[in-house]
Parts: sequence; C-alpha cells; structure tokens
Amino acid sequence: MPVNLTSVADPALAGFDDIIDVRSPSEFAEDHLPGAINLPVLDDEERARVGTIYKQVSPFDARKLGAALVAANAARHISDVLGDRDGSWKALVYCWRGGQRSGSFATILKQIGWRIDTIEGGYKSWRGLVVDRVQHGAVSAPVVVLDGNTGSAKTAILHHLAAKGAQVIDLEGLARHRGSLFGAMAGGQPSQKMFEGRLAVALEELDPARPVLVEAESSRVGDLLVPKALWHAICAAPRIRLEVPVSARAAYSVRDYGDVVENPERLSAIIASLSALHPAERMEVWRAQVKAGDWKGLAESLMRDHYDPRYRKHRERYADREKAVVRLESLDDLGVAAEQVEAALERFNG
Repeated sequence: MPVNLTSVADPALAGFDDIIDVRSPSEFAEDHLPGAINLPVLDDEERARVGTIYKQVSPFDARKLGAALVAANAARHISDVLGDRDGSWKALVYCWRGGQRSGSFATILKQIGWRIDTIEGGYKSWRGLVVDRVQHGAVSAPVVVLDGNTGSAKTAILHHLAAKGAQVIDLEGLARHRGSLFGAMAGGQPSQKMFEGRLAVALEELDPARPVLVEAESSRVGDLLVPKALWHAICAAPRIRLEVPVSARAAYSVRDYGDVVENPERLSAIIASLSALHPAERMEVWRAQVKAGDWKGLAESLMRDHYDPRYRKHRERYADREKAVVRLESLDDLGVAAEQVEAALERFNG
C-alpha cells in the first residue's frame, strides 16, 4: 500500500534505505525530497518523445514506447546503481503524481524480491505539504533575530552557536547566497521550490521549547523569497543587534568574500550596477580602489556610503523589537562573539 505522508518530515521517510525519484533529471534538479537519489525511468528527451507520440500518433503507441524505455532504463539502474543492494534492501519510489513511472519501476523491483513502497500522490503530494508548512504553518519555536550591519559575521556566529547546540535556521545556507549584491556563491542558488522544501523540513524539526536564532534578512535572499510564515515570524521577533566598528567589519568581509576579491572583473561589474544610486565622484573612488586592489578600503567605503545608511533605515522599522546590543571590537575570535550573543539571549529570555 502506498505511503501516505502527513508532514514534510514524516517519520515514515526514515524507514527506507533509499528514497528514489524516478522523474526526469530536469524535474529532479528543480526540486526533490531531501536525500532522494535520481534514477529516471525516462530521461528528458525520452519523456518528450513519449509525450509527442501520445498527442500526435496514439496513446497506445506512446505506452508501448514508454514501456520499452522504462524497462531498458530500469535494467541499467538495477545493474549499475542498485547492483550492490542485498536482499534486505528497502526503498521508497516516487514520481510526479505517484502514477505510471513510479508504479512501473516499483513493480520491477518487487519482482526481484526487494521491499518497495511508493508515495501516495507522489512528489505533488509532498510539495503540497511543503507549501502549507512554509506559507500557512506557524513557526513552533520562539524566533530570535540576530541583527547587525553588513560584515558583522552574523552567519558565522550562528554557525558557532549551532555547533554548541543552539537551535538555528541558516537562511543564507539554505538559499546558497550571502544576502548582498556580492553574495552569489559558486553553483548558484537552488530553485524556489527546493529552498522552500529544505526550509519546511528545518521548520518541522524545531524543538518548540527552545528559541530558534535566525539572521536578519530582507524578504529576499538573493533571488529567493522568504516564505510568508517565517517572514511574519521574523518581523515580529525580538532582536539581538551586533555593533561592530566598520574597520573590523571591512577586514572580516575581505576574508569572507575572498571569492569576490579574486575576481576583479565580477567585482567591477557589481560596482558599476550602483552608479544610479551614487555620485560620479564616489563611483570613481570605488573603481580606483578596485584597480589598486585596496579591498579593505573599498569594503569600508561601501559599508559607510552604501550599506550602512540603507541598513539603518531598514532597522528603524524594528527599533521596538531590539532587546539587546552585543558590542564587539573585533571579529578575529568568533567563538567569543558567539558566547556574548548566547549570554545576551539568556539575559532577555531568562
């Protein structure tokens, strides 16, 4: 009997050795269940061929071709990826709606003697749970926002706190973006759907009895939107603000954005995109700093003249939410910084 999922982190998902997504590679790349492996029974080209024959020739011819392709691909997966699975192996198989693709592959695997289940409603049913969780579900744990100007090492401090056992949601990590004009990471961002799926699982796994720390963000992280339920919780949450001198923030940013510094052409292009917001004299100074490789001077100037004024305006909206200020003269020892944030959290939570 197909598995009927009731939540995005349904305990039933943990009962399988593998979760297998049999959809095409492009479907899998857009989004999939966390931890799933892709064993497509039809690749993108094959799926298009079958669909064309279904519309232009006949459903019968399409099903016949589809069956032949599924059998051939299944044979390849069994001898290749699944070649080392023993008789005790148990897998959960799904496709888009829990129909022919997953059913066909599951039938073949069952004939071998393996214990195979499918997901009722397939990926579509899991996606429905994700949307409901991130758009309408309450954040079960009390949210605390870690605030601070650009370059205050907020993400890194959250990582230190998480390593000590604190409950943290790393939005920038989930979105694969550092949240600024210079924040793009190698490999690019996941799709909105994948971001929401990973976030839904993180929200589902929260301990309601403990606070969860989240970095102050705008409603977008790079190109991805923070879903409604979490965004509302962030806007309403108490805040701990990091206050760090601009020179220390600039030094830290040069280290943290090493990939950007190593690519002056990319850096120049980003600087050029700010020309409509700043006077020509300032733009010329920034271009000269890029040309001279004065990364710390450039970072300080960008913070003073671009980021800090905008962040100040943004922070004013949440002034009544600020519960503590942690002053750091340096960002050389983030372990110490994390301890100070932890102490501030205990003071206003206690």
